[in-house]
Amino acid sequence: MNLASLGLTSEQERVYRYFLRAPHSDPEDAAAELGIRHVPAVLDRLRTLGIVDSELSSVPPRVAVDLLIRRRMEQTSRELNQLSAAWDIVRDLTEEQRTGRPVELVERIEGVANVNRRIQEISSSSKEIMNTKNQARNFFHDDERVARFRRRLSAGLAARTLVSEECLSDPEQLAYAREQHALGDLHRMTTGPNRKLVLLDRSVAFVQIDPADPLAGALMIRQPGVVATLVDGFEMMWARGRDLNEPPLTAVERQVLQALALYDKDEIAARAVNISLRKFRMHVAELMSRLGAGNRFQAALLAKDRGWI
Repeated sequence: MNLASLGLTSEQERVYRYFLRAPHSDPEDAAAELGIRHVPAVLDRLRTLGIVDSELSSVPPRVAVDLLIRRRMEQTSRELNQLSAAWDIVRDLTEEQRTGRPVELVERIEGVANVNRRIQEISSSSKEIMNTKNQARNFFHDDERVARFRRRLSAGLAARTLVSEECLSDPEQLAYAREQHALGDLHRMTTGPNRKLVLLDRSVAFVQIDPADPLAGALMIRQPGVVATLVDGFEMMWARGRDLNEPPLTAVERQVLQALALYDKDEIAARAVNISLRKFRMHVAELMSRLGAGNRFQAALLAKDRGWI
């Protein structure tokens, strides 16, 4: 069986296998033996994928296949979402037939009360909700609305929420986020402030009109291309988010990750961070475990992907 089904070209697979058998080989030797003139370009791509490290050694097969499967699953998920979004045209055509006028794909809704009412109307039949916000529990908290939402969670609603890490420094906000998370509205933290965004069934999006004024209102967007782009953005932020119980990075840990990305040798990286080699390697081992990385090169890639460095 080859790795084509996981997204590698024939040349990429041959180069990966070569450096699996003969790690640290000279790329020119590999080019001559494999008959592939552009081995350096192929290696650059394999490094980007995380399956060849900076020292020209292929990562273990289990790690490589796991990375490729994850990447392939993400790509397949995006493709399925695009196909699913295509069914939205049926609803739009039906609405046009019923009303006798064109459906507005972008609608301006004034006032937070009107926005909340429209979200409630549409989300009452939604099967998936994704949203980003800067507070777990906002100023317009409605206990009855929260109770209805929790009943829907218990009935199988899929919900995910990204919330600002800064807000969760408030014990009450953190407690509420953890409570919601336990009930099924999965929460993750982002390192910076969030633009308010609500996505319903990957087909309707609500975006604040004025990022600085949550009371101004929102745009309701049903244009498939725009909504798909917003969904992709949410998924990227979700992948970079931290779990509620995950401890924040210390200043030293951030320096260690930056050194991992800059230097090939542990000795040089440890001197740059101004800590002992033993201490540096201890931090690297802990960070690799948190990131689920198979090697230091992959750890640096995953840390960048999560926005840690």
